[in-house]
Amino acid sequence: MNGEDTLLRIGIIGTGYWGPNLVRNFMQLPDVRMTHVADIDEGRLSYIKELYPTVEVTNDYKKLVESPEIDVIAIATPVHTHFKFAQESLTAKKHVFVEKPMASSSEQCKKLIKLSEENDCKLMVGHTFIYTAAVEKMCEIVNSGELGEIYYINSQRLNLGLFQKDINVIWDLAPHDISIILHLLKRGPVEVSATGMSHMNPDIEDVATVSLFFDGRVIAFVQSSWLDPDKIRRMAVVGSKKMMVYDDIEPNSKIRIYDKSVEGPGYYDSFAEFAYSYKYGDIIIPQLKGGEPLRNELQHFVDCIVNDKKCLTDGYAGMQVVQILEATKKSLDAGGQRISIESVS
Repeated sequence: MNGEDTLLRIGIIGTGYWGPNLVRNFMQLPDVRMTHVADIDEGRLSYIKELYPTVEVTNDYKKLVESPEIDVIAIATPVHTHFKFAQESLTAKKHVFVEKPMASSSEQCKKLIKLSEENDCKLMVGHTFIYTAAVEKMCEIVNSGELGEIYYINSQRLNLGLFQKDINVIWDLAPHDISIILHLLKRGPVEVSATGMSHMNPDIEDVATVSLFFDGRVIAFVQSSWLDPDKIRRMAVVGSKKMMVYDDIEPNSKIRIYDKSVEGPGYYDSFAEFAYSYKYGDIIIPQLKGGEPLRNELQHFVDCIVNDKKCLTDGYAGMQVVQILEATKKSLDAGGQRISIESVS
């Protein structure tokens, strides 16, 4: 590490919507020193300086990239800038934390992964929901086999705005749900299809549904919208034994496990004898740990650097999500056609 001590020195590029949250959480972590912030908006820099007088601010991001006093650069800028900032930072042998989506294309992701490996730098993508207590509990439940064989997952992320100018609603909202689904199933889809519509901007879809097709007859649906009257953050995981619902809006009961299922007859002689058996049991609300997910995520990143461990949401995980997003664009352009997905190793 650089500097006078063993603390990791952090620089952040971007202080718009999400950047200040990164600054606040890095300031609270042990083993790090939040030193520099860069942004082209002088108003945002003044805001950060007022909140954190010890942090140096600049409108020239290259001062962070080129500084020998900075070990880590976190990037919270528009998606189309991610590759440029991450590439320059990794080339300068800085560890990089980049918000989702990782980059604008899987080819860019591959280049960033190669750079991180060549320069022995950690590259981590901000899929924050993976670090929530709720998703951690969901994984525990799925892995235990309590739900049985997973049949399908249905996810909704809906709200009114915020409209983006450079990416559609899938690229903006769906990465959260896609990353959770991949984490739960421990594998990627073999095919993807997407349908959507543009209402506000003719070139940018503001409502869309993505279908993910997995081996073993598992399917997942991801619905995203900037045009819904209600803010909805809900995911249902349906298994052969039980069903689980994750509602991120709920303050105290984010996860509910339903002892509900349906079984078809193993054997029948005629259509008249074909009957289904339904089970209606209890609803269980498991207790969840506390802690801010973003802080958990950044602490994990720091631990991976300090102890040279593999990041849970590393470059490969980030690239897998971007590959799926690319496939949704191809499917939208082809009227909802299924698009095959290249496996990520």
